[in-house]
This record gives sequence, C-alpha cells and structure tokens, in this order.
Amino acid sequence: MKTLKLLIPLALAAGLSATPVGAQGRIGLLDQGHYVCALPGDATGSAWIEQEGKAFAITGGSSYRTDRGAGTYLLEGKQVTFTRGPLKGLTLLKLGSGLLQERGKDGKLSRLRCHRTGPLSN
Repeated sequence: MKTLKLLIPLALAAGLSATPVGAQGRIGLLDQGHYVCALPGDATGSAWIEQEGKAFAITGGSSYRTDRGAGTYLLEGKQVTFTRGPLKGLTLLKLGSGLLQERGKDGKLSRLRCHRTGPLSN
C-alpha cells in the first residue's frame, strides 16, 4: 500500500513533465477574410496607424496571402504562427473573433493588432 501511494504521485509528475512546454491547445482555423494590422494612434490624430506590409487575407484551410505572396499558418489554441511565406515567423495571439495581437520573440504582447475587416472578394 505504501508503494502504491508513492507510485501515484510519481506517475502524475512523469505525465506532466512529458507534456510539451509549447503546447497551447487544439488546432483550429482563423475566420476567412481580410485582416489589417495597425498600431494604436493618439488623441491628436488617427485612432489607428495601419502598418505597411502586415495586411493579409485568410483564404481557407491554413492558408493566407499577402501582396508579396502566399503561405501557411498554424492556429494552436489561441496562438497563431505563420509557418511559411512572407509572414513566416510572425506570431499572434487570438484575442477574440477577428482580433489578433502580435507576440514578440520574447513572448510579450506588442502594440500591433490585426483585425478582420471583411470577407474575401472574388
């Protein structure tokens, strides 16, 4: 009985340590459509300052396109990672339906936000 009491906590600890550190959750898809990325403005000017070269369109499956080409992304839980194409390496956090925020290489959230502006046009 004492052995069993010792083995249960050890088995639980082994199971927890086997979980990948980067695991975020279920794999999913972003809503299709056009996304514009911008920094917040200020009270003296525009509310948003759109960032050149950051806009993209989710086209279906795990695919996206930009003015510079197409690529793929991975949505794992709330984390979006662009894995191929012109935005490769960009990581975003899904805040809500159609709203994403950039996550820097240090893991901290930046001020850059991307929001869905509408459906894909034919």
